[in-house]
Amino acid sequence: MLIAHLPAGFILGTLARHWTGNARAIMPAALLGSVAPDLDMFYFYLVDGQQTHHHGYFTHWPLFWLALGSVVLPLVRWLWPRFVSAAVVFFIAVMFHMVLDSIAAPMHWLMPFSDVAVELVTIPARYSHWVLSFVLHWTFALEITICAWAGFLGIKQSRQRKLHESRA
Repeated sequence: MLIAHLPAGFILGTLARHWTGNARAIMPAALLGSVAPDLDMFYFYLVDGQQTHHHGYFTHWPLFWLALGSVVLPLVRWLWPRFVSAAVVFFIAVMFHMVLDSIAAPMHWLMPFSDVAVELVTIPARYSHWVLSFVLHWTFALEITICAWAGFLGIKQSRQRKLHESRA
């Protein structure tokens, strides 16, 4: 996934706001969770010198996020109960990120216990730059679909907001 993580987070946030009574923290939690695993890109470019595929870092280990969630969610429930829904949505968004990455990139679902990579589709390096290989592969249509869906939801929300404001 190159461009669809944040739009997927927007879709999740939009749906989750309907399920949770439109809590203010839901959308920021969904958006942050949808890109949180890719925060490792700072390390990838600034420290590692692009030597290790960034899916090898712990921020792309689903078990890391499950373990973190198993500690954080009870703490949030105990200390800040009104933010439980947002915290749950954050971790769901993180896991959606992992699922989306598994479509066309190797994901190590059982790291650190197993380095077996799961990848639904392998994208061959057919072009001079890896980005071209991804963008010109049929799987990129899924990313475009996710982005279009998010755009549709955003336009719909904007129209509803304007309609609501004009009635007020």
